[in-house]
Amino acid sequence: MSASNGPIARHPVTRLDRDGGIGRGRGSLAETDDVPRVRPATLADLDALLALEQASFHGDRISRRQFRYLLTRGHAQTLVALDPSGSGLLGYVMLLFSRGTSLARLYSIAVSGAARGQGVGRLLVQAAEAEAALNGCADLRLEVRRDNAASLALFRGMGYREFGTIEDYYEDHMGALRLQKSLAPGPDPALVRAPFYAQTLDFTCGPAALMMAMRAVDPELRLDRRLELRVWREATTIFMTSGHGGCGPYGLALAAARRGYGVELLVRDKGVAFFDSVRSKDKKRVMQLVQEDMVEELELLGVPIVHGPVNVAALEARFNTGSVPVVLISSVRIYAERFPHWVTVTGFDERFVYVHDPLVDVEEGERAVDSVNMPILRRDFERMARYGRAGLQAAVIVGPREMQGASDHV
Repeated sequence: MSASNGPIARHPVTRLDRDGGIGRGRGSLAETDDVPRVRPATLADLDALLALEQASFHGDRISRRQFRYLLTRGHAQTLVALDPSGSGLLGYVMLLFSRGTSLARLYSIAVSGAARGQGVGRLLVQAAEAEAALNGCADLRLEVRRDNAASLALFRGMGYREFGTIEDYYEDHMGALRLQKSLAPGPDPALVRAPFYAQTLDFTCGPAALMMAMRAVDPELRLDRRLELRVWREATTIFMTSGHGGCGPYGLALAAARRGYGVELLVRDKGVAFFDSVRSKDKKRVMQLVQEDMVEELELLGVPIVHGPVNVAALEARFNTGSVPVVLISSVRIYAERFPHWVTVTGFDERFVYVHDPLVDVEEGERAVDSVNMPILRRDFERMARYGRAGLQAAVIVGPREMQGASDHV
């Protein structure tokens, strides 16, 4: 997810300097004790940073105001490399951290002309990786101009792999290659089997997340907007001009069960989901009746409803049997806004839970790849997996089809 908060460009880019950028430095620093010192940047470095920025880039420059913001209030870290005496700025690297997740983006890097070819760029990238790891990040991502052969060679030589492209990305319309390096072991690739589908409306995260889970256990399922809207109609607790208008856990479980998937519903208590989202007694009564009707149908279909904590251990145990959890989270830790949100779990390792997030905020410069296999620290996911004052916890566990001849259409 993008972490571009405040007065900064909406499309983060890794803007390596115009002459091929940061230098490969084939061991030159290792051959001398005069290794540049790397430390966090401060406001005292602002003038030197701005001068290096102006000298290094024709376009896409970071302004003084943006530098000040990122040095003081932005969800970012800037590191500077100084000559061994500590007096001169040789280069800088800037990291952006994604709110609530364990992704970091190498936003910008530059090396002074006098320091090129001495390994300063490699040193800064290594320092950025170490800083990202210290902040609990599992992956470091960046963008590089298609025509910057020297920088691409450097990053590829340091273990970065290409995972996407963005056309017409820079001010001069040059495209970018997206690169990524894992800083953690990551989930077993064999387990990350859910395809990605982005929700097309603000209130269809539940259907989109459920569709990804169903497709993971049924490769023949076609994912399209018609199915997204159909599931939304079926799964919405109640649609009204105020209050909750999205999909609750009982409705999502029922939509999957009607299509013949093996389904298990985990909810912490027996109350009406999102009951505190409306104040009207009449609307509360309608929501209660709708949920009671859904529970009755789930029971008729033989769907187990398990009441108790929805924690990482419970989700991982079910994932390891071949099922895919669709989990309700509070979005505040990721988007700084409090609304209920559904995600699809795609894997686990010792430190992280990996999810597909169906929300792709295009206006903030996000791409679908930013929402794929997002790593979230296990302890943070435990905190996210509850919503509202009542602490609603819910997960729909989707398994292979159980009913012969089940249809995708109701």
